[in-house]
Amino acid sequence: MKTIDLMYRTMFAELVQRSLDASFETDFSTSGNFVRVPVKGRYYWYFEETQPKKTRKYVGPADDPEIARRVESFQSIKDDLRGRRKLVSTLTREAGLAGPDRFTGDVVAAMGAAGIFRLRGVLVGTVAFQTYAGHLGVRLPGASLQTGDADFAQHYSVSSTVEDSLPPVIDILKSVDATFRAIPHRSDPHRITQFENAARYRVEFLTPNRGSDDYADHASPMPALGGASAQPLRFLDFLIHEPVRTVMLHRSGVPVIVPSPERYAVHKLIVASRRQSDVNGIAKREKDVYQASLLIEALEATRRQEELAEVFAEAWGRGQSWRAAIQKGLSLLPEKRKAAAELRLGDALSSIGAELEGFTDAAAK
Repeated sequence: MKTIDLMYRTMFAELVQRSLDASFETDFSTSGNFVRVPVKGRYYWYFEETQPKKTRKYVGPADDPEIARRVESFQSIKDDLRGRRKLVSTLTREAGLAGPDRFTGDVVAAMGAAGIFRLRGVLVGTVAFQTYAGHLGVRLPGASLQTGDADFAQHYSVSSTVEDSLPPVIDILKSVDATFRAIPHRSDPHRITQFENAARYRVEFLTPNRGSDDYADHASPMPALGGASAQPLRFLDFLIHEPVRTVMLHRSGVPVIVPSPERYAVHKLIVASRRQSDVNGIAKREKDVYQASLLIEALEATRRQEELAEVFAEAWGRGQSWRAAIQKGLSLLPEKRKAAAELRLGDALSSIGAELEGFTDAAAK
């Protein structure tokens, strides 16, 4: 696992900041004002405009320091599109960091401009994995980055309370490719959780399923998703808890919100254990555990073992079904990768003084 030079890591951090600032300016016209609004005992920032009619657009929690900083400096934010394009070019060509394919980048950029991340949506799946090279400052193998879809997740509790919504999702996607069409949900044909274009590229919306598994076959209505519903998934709440802001290396930089890399790694071990045994399921399972092992290695290389250990211990402590899933996920790795991943996890747990029954002793052997 090769890390990139400090110069490029600094450059990436600058691109993240400038891309976030630029997106904030794009979302909000200087003709409006920010207002703090109480909702169920907490304060949230909304952007209010009065022309041509009074409207309010959700921004985010008032206690989020990054949002508060941008609200304060809103008037001074300037768009430097050309400079950011040069940063992206340098990071991809000279530092060897991977960006998405052009089409995926355009899809995510369109969804971001429409407000998916402002409305606390999270980019998940392999497209999110592609951003970890820059976020962690490492080079990731190209085979681990290939994808043919883009997945977005949002909590139902967020979608139902922000009092704001994306424009119609189908319109957003058609602005990228006019062949996109809605795919009726298999169990709820009047709800849409997926969209597909003529090349069979798919965009899907997901939401955590924290109730009975009976809900797994039904689409969840999502008021903030521009007419789209979402597919409930077990373990997704773990993945998208405390996500991170970063940037996708596409065009002038696309600011995104993705799961933390340590949660992504542990989550991939879990979902790998639940894949079906058909050809497609086996291919996805191999990719899951490969990505998990790469991130475990990258987190060690970048001295983030403590973050990994804390998240791993959290998942391990959620009960026997979680432990069994993690153990099965590790067992799906080739023997050398399995041994290396277990050793790294054991070292990480030792760094925070954690001993996990059923894992720590076995990993030490």
